[in-house]
Amino acid sequence: MEDYAIILDYLPLGYVKEGAPSFKRKPVAQAMGVDEFTLLELTPKEKINLDIHEKVYIGADKRDKIARVSRRLEYDKLTSTAKIELNYAVEEIIKENEDKFVQFFNQARSISTRLHQIELLPGIGKKHMWDILNARKEKEFESFQDIKKRVPMLADPVKLLSKRVLMELEATGDRKGKRKYILFTRPPKKRFERI
Repeated sequence: MEDYAIILDYLPLGYVKEGAPSFKRKPVAQAMGVDEFTLLELTPKEKINLDIHEKVYIGADKRDKIARVSRRLEYDKLTSTAKIELNYAVEEIIKENEDKFVQFFNQARSISTRLHQIELLPGIGKKHMWDILNARKEKEFESFQDIKKRVPMLADPVKLLSKRVLMELEATGDRKGKRKYILFTRPPKKRFERI
């Protein structure tokens, strides 16, 4: 599971539910795990305030701000604020873990005789896939800047990866079953194939 999460939305008065008195509502935060982009609902400890984009520890050891991880969330259960902040948080995580995501470009492989993992990135077809594969044959990519320089059609690898992560997260919500392959996120059920 995840050890750290990025806060996407913090509701100090909890969710607004019709007919529920305000004194019964408890603070809640919506967050995304840093390792597998898992969408989570968190219960903060008493008298703790959280900031959007704050990184909090949610692992098995003693937590300083989070009382418990309440549940996993599907994309369509996120608040409007959380959905807006999601893209920024995904890009932030990708940039902080540049080596891991550059290795995706170096190690991506064929899924079948007709499909390659690189083709699962939005806007990448056969021609661009071959441009990437030929560039990495010469020498492995070292950074996002190196990818941009050696494969000019990839103007911004971070945005490309971010779009793919968002597609995967959205597929777990209101568009169930629309994505067969999962590259970067933790699939909620067995209907997806992790590659």
